[in-house]
Amino acid sequence: MREKSIEEKLVAAVKAVGGVCWKFTSPGTAGVPDRIVLMPSGRIGFVEVKAPGETPRPLQRLRIRTLRRLGFKAFVLDNPEQIGGIIDAIQTP
Repeated sequence: MREKSIEEKLVAAVKAVGGVCWKFTSPGTAGVPDRIVLMPSGRIGFVEVKAPGETPRPLQRLRIRTLRRLGFKAFVLDNPEQIGGIIDAIQTP
């Protein structure tokens, strides 16, 4: 399965539960996660999407650690079976 397929499944699953899953870019800041997930009730999470078995590059790992240190939920997604758990984690206070 390709990264694009997993990303499409994430977008569809988030939309199905009433959220939005926007492509996230930050000009001038490399390594930010691929997607920002915005859920009802002000819940937010960041998702780095990878092909199965791939891992984030060092700069991507740094950005994820920074987001988590700031109190945000940040995830690496490389298997569509993880999508439900990620959505649940974002929705949980």
